[in-house]
Amino acid sequence: MSPDLTKATLRHAALARRAALPAAEVAQRSAQLCEQLFQHFPVARWRWLHVFLPLHKQHEPDTWGIIRRIWAERLPVRLAVPVVQPDGISLKHYALTPDTPLAENRWGISEPVPTAATEVRPAQLDAVLLPLLAVDQAGQRVGYGGGFYDRFLAQCGPDTQFIGLSLLGEAPVARISDVLPTDVPLHACLMPGGVWRF
Repeated sequence: MSPDLTKATLRHAALARRAALPAAEVAQRSAQLCEQLFQHFPVARWRWLHVFLPLHKQHEPDTWGIIRRIWAERLPVRLAVPVVQPDGISLKHYALTPDTPLAENRWGISEPVPTAATEVRPAQLDAVLLPLLAVDQAGQRVGYGGGFYDRFLAQCGPDTQFIGLSLLGEAPVARISDVLPTDVPLHACLMPGGVWRF
């Protein structure tokens, strides 16, 4: 693979490879990502973990395994999930509990029904799990191109850990050629077979 690749090129190729994965393979790899998270990170010591809820039709990692394990083991870490705002370009974040009512947004992603009492500020987060399609050796990620997460991560505290979830499990490419000054790099990337740290 060329060491000098654009986000669009990487995005197109990764979406095709991920779409080709059978549902059983997505489930197995998602379970492996869950294991990697608990093996390599101090989940029980975090106060707030931000996690995305999966868009199943896009074959995103199924993060419900992580969420249900935290609840089943009664870990003290609290969960926050994103809600796309009416402006279509920004996110707010709300607590997720077993009792949180969920509704699908226009993209088919489950979101909490927002209430002022459950909003979580980005500065409160100890760690953020991010969807991604590819990553480079500097920790720069390729997402869907909307910039939602870069704007959000810029609001987090200086000690917040940014952890990508790679369902494809491919090694980082050498360099994404069109990284922007506003792009926020990851601290680590979980793969089904291990973890990369940047």
